[in-house]
Amino acid sequence: MNESYLSGWRYGAVIMSVMLAAVGYLVFSLWGGWQAVSAAVGKVGLLGLSIVLLLSLLNYGLRFLRWQHYLRILGHPVPWRANLSIYLAGFALTTTPGKVGEALRSILLKARGVPYPTSFAALFSERLSDLSAIVLLALSGLTLHASPVIVVGGLLIILCTVTLTRKGLIEWFMQRIPEHRGKILGFIWHVLAVMLEARRCHRFGTLVAATLISLTAWGAEAVGFYWILTWMGMDVSLSFACFVYALSILVGALIFIPGGLGGAEATMTLLLVWKGMPHADAIAATVLIRLCTLWFAVGIGSIFLLNVKKDTPSEQLNSQAEAESY
Repeated sequence: MNESYLSGWRYGAVIMSVMLAAVGYLVFSLWGGWQAVSAAVGKVGLLGLSIVLLLSLLNYGLRFLRWQHYLRILGHPVPWRANLSIYLAGFALTTTPGKVGEALRSILLKARGVPYPTSFAALFSERLSDLSAIVLLALSGLTLHASPVIVVGGLLIILCTVTLTRKGLIEWFMQRIPEHRGKILGFIWHVLAVMLEARRCHRFGTLVAATLISLTAWGAEAVGFYWILTWMGMDVSLSFACFVYALSILVGALIFIPGGLGGAEATMTLLLVWKGMPHADAIAATVLIRLCTLWFAVGIGSIFLLNVKKDTPSEQLNSQAEAESY
């Protein structure tokens, strides 16, 4: 990585994506009506917004603790202050296409002695843990008797994770990929190599602890969403709010659009309207929760992104091309 990394076209892409998404949210708000959004802000109040933002901070903090633990398990601990800055800086690139955010985090960690396979393994484990928690939160809203569903769903997730991270199974697949492989097979081989490296993060005790942390982290944001709906006068259960929030995040992730932009909002709005909430109020609630979660993270990340480069020895930085080609 050179000095132009945060000032070249990639940094421009960050700014452009934020601007485009901001315009999109402006259009989304106008679609619902400024009066509805303003009324929603008035109902929630400054205190309510502060509480929801604090719940988002709890989400980020818990996820960072999990990330720090993963790096320690993988044998490459990083001082928590530096690691926190690097971790939060990656949030600024949430709305950018491609692997820019993940590549930035890996590059900055590489400058502190963390190999790319290790940071990618931690990232893989983080994404898997988040996915597990979000699926479990979504399952909690499928039935009034959610506990058996959550237990069964949790056991299935653990079973799938343990199966996917079996050393023998991964090595068996890797051995069947030819030495002279093309881009697709090469990508598959690298994914398998990352999964092999991540096995230490998926031992039973670590897996259970990480899942509980993830459930608490994402559950905090879901509770914030529930309180926004309640303060706006909608009579819904906590389980329904968790279901709507988790399913919306899941849909946003599955459509492979950075930050889940568009897909998450559409899903959230449609489910709220289906539940009986007026269309304008549903859009207003969606705008509020996304501003307090996704865009709050982007804002915090942007602050750390501006400071993280000057705190990283430039002579130790490697090129982004090396990270992205791994």
